[in-house]
Amino acid sequence: MADSRNELYQQVILEHNKKPKNFGKLEGATHFAEGYNPLCGDHLQVYLKINKENVVEAVSFDGSGCAISKASASMMTTSITGKNLSEVEEIFKQFHKLIVGELKPDRDKNILGKLSIFSGIWQFPSRVKCAALSWHAMHGAIHNEKKISTEN
Repeated sequence: MADSRNELYQQVILEHNKKPKNFGKLEGATHFAEGYNPLCGDHLQVYLKINKENVVEAVSFDGSGCAISKASASMMTTSITGKNLSEVEEIFKQFHKLIVGELKPDRDKNILGKLSIFSGIWQFPSRVKCAALSWHAMHGAIHNEKKISTEN
């Protein structure tokens, strides 16, 4: 990552870690999953409220995790709120490609917006699972998988 981009990445991660958006249990959640990363001990719960039109009305998370894990979860909650499930699936797929280095936001068409800040994380394989944990838990919740592990 270029120095200015790396600096921005660090600022965003630290800000979302200190003041995560949508942190806490969501009352009236229709979907839930628990995510666990046994390599570092990150342990998050993701709650979603999905209406009859398959739109994410609200999403939140709680639990404990490293700065990257919490920041990724925080940014995930703001990026999928108000989206229908097909849009959420597309964001999920693109984010996964981004963090494993298969999607380059400066050259590949995408809908990730601010999530592109995670574009360099693939260079740190042990941190990819940190960024992915909440996303896999959210995806699991939508598909009624209650326990998600990044062990595999």
